[in-house]
Amino acid sequence: PDLIPAWRRRYTWLRYMTGAHQQAHDERYGRWLATALAERPFERGYFLTQIARESLVLARRGGAQTILDSPTGHIRHFREALRAESERWTGWPSLGPPNDAMVERVEAEYALADRIRVSSQWAKRSMVERGVDPSTIFVVPQVIDTNRFSPSRHPHETEGPLRLVFVGSFSLGKGFQYLLQAIARLGASRFSLEMVGATGDPWARRLFDRLSTGIGLIHAPGDPLPAYRRGELFVFPTLHDGFGLVVAEAMACGLPVITTECCGASEMITPGESGWVVPAGNADALAAALEDALTGRSRLKRAGKAARQAVERLSDLRNRDRLQRAVGEAWSAPTSQFAAS
Repeated sequence: PDLIPAWRRRYTWLRYMTGAHQQAHDERYGRWLATALAERPFERGYFLTQIARESLVLARRGGAQTILDSPTGHIRHFREALRAESERWTGWPSLGPPNDAMVERVEAEYALADRIRVSSQWAKRSMVERGVDPSTIFVVPQVIDTNRFSPSRHPHETEGPLRLVFVGSFSLGKGFQYLLQAIARLGASRFSLEMVGATGDPWARRLFDRLSTGIGLIHAPGDPLPAYRRGELFVFPTLHDGFGLVVAEAMACGLPVITTECCGASEMITPGESGWVVPAGNADALAAALEDALTGRSRLKRAGKAARQAVERLSDLRNRDRLQRAVGEAWSAPTSQFAAS
């Protein structure tokens, strides 16, 4: 489809209003998709949030059954978390996605879909707490390719600074600010930090530059696999993630993980055995977990093995037919029966 020209994002207010840019992109994509589907009658549709509203209306009119796949928790919780972080760290309203118009759009999708697939129990709770009918929601975790994401065959050194890895966008929603703050509090010389990702938000970029001063930082955009294999501990202090694929990828690579209770993949972690789960937006709790990892550094390798085993058990490719079975049940099961799953 013909979406937003690159020049508009670079030379207009959309350069700063990244939430408005994403909203315009989603609406154009959604209209294009519905126009294409109007010429292809269908009985069942599996859609992704943000681009599904027009197609879900079309499905309703045609009597088709629909499933909406939501990668996040409730979109309004996501918006609330980003608004609070932006005001706290930059003094500005959050200009990134999701903006208010996107929240309204996705909430309309929740109401139009017959069923909603989420990837964690946390995501389901987030939905239900904000008014989504629990009988419409089913949980199927994401699947990780444990053949590709696997531990390094070379032994790691356990001397020198503790090697931390972060993978994700350098955005306020991913909580990089709390990680950098916690490292500075404990002493930057005690850690090396490899970060895979980037940010297009100028306010987040300025904050990142300020907080990362004096920290031994390796910025390695691109494929995260080498970083996973070089690290000793993965840290993902997200404020909102319906699953958090990077957490499961890191665990599959044999890394113990520190993440937050607002990350769906935290359900794969056994605290004290394969990692730590801390409150979101809490630098003190994150620093305490990092200190615990430092003092128990000799146990990290064993914790990484437990993390790998958890992913093999809960998210191996052998389990990918779970989604197929769940979708089949969603098409046929009455609401009262389906709510129990």
